[in-house]
Amino acid sequence: MILLNRYIRPQYNKITAVSRRGVLRRDGHRCAYCGKTAHTIDHVHPKSRGGADSWENLVAACLKCNNAKSDHTLAEMGWKLRFKPGVPQGTMWQIKELEKPAPDWDPFLLPESAA
Repeated sequence: MILLNRYIRPQYNKITAVSRRGVLRRDGHRCAYCGKTAHTIDHVHPKSRGGADSWENLVAACLKCNNAKSDHTLAEMGWKLRFKPGVPQGTMWQIKELEKPAPDWDPFLLPESAA
């Protein structure tokens, strides 16, 4: 437990870095194509065709849809997205180290360091 005697303002990032975990979290672990539980991410516009690693081009996808889509476009597959992907909004996405704490905290957070 930590007791603070004054408020410490959280550190914010203006730009939220793209990550696999972040994409899955943003999409609620639901496939952008069929709505089933998703464990993988997919490039809407295939990376092999110039698609970027960006919030707007990455979506959560179930393994079945991800494998079926492969390196095809949505038009080629005749598929539509269930939502328009974008940069996550809200302050919880901007707090630094929310997903992965700084290594300095390892002695306090790792199970083997518990007394």
